[in-house]
Amino acid sequence: MSLKDELNYVKEELSSDEKLLESAFRLEKFYKKHRVKIFALLALVVVAFGAKLGYGAWKEHRLELANSALLKLEKNPADQAALAELKSNNPKLYMLYRYSTAVDSGKPQELKEPAASKDARLQDLSRYHEAVLAMRAGDSRYYPDLSKVEKAYLALKAGKKAEARRELELIAENSPVASIARLLRHAALK
Repeated sequence: MSLKDELNYVKEELSSDEKLLESAFRLEKFYKKHRVKIFALLALVVVAFGAKLGYGAWKEHRLELANSALLKLEKNPADQAALAELKSNNPKLYMLYRYSTAVDSGKPQELKEPAASKDARLQDLSRYHEAVLAMRAGDSRYYPDLSKVEKAYLALKAGKKAEARRELELIAENSPVASIARLLRHAALK
């Protein structure tokens, strides 16, 4: 290697060292200028992370209380304290429990509270079961074929065979209630 090449190599090395020093000075200057903002941002990140962990723990605690209350209600359905605890810690599970107990009791008036819930599915199912318990055909988005079978049955009971056949024709052959529909169609032909 010639002297000229060695000088160029040394110049390049010094130049890169100067650039490194220059960027270190820029970084130090940036840090001194924005030090408060950097620490505020770090503190905000730590607080946000802590808040998220705290909220998750609080939510988990509420779910555990609701589950505990539900288990108490399974053992003793008359436990009003457990019912209140379930309602305060998990309103959706409370409404589902009220719906379940109302259907099991066979009393249509007990379905009023679940029918007034904010959950559209629970409203639909509550109104459907309320009609069924009152010996009426109920309409439901979730039990459409079963609703048709009930309408057909009530029509047959009232002697309206043509109306019953129309309802039963709307039920597809792959429906879970297709076998019941076939039996009712047969009864409508007599």
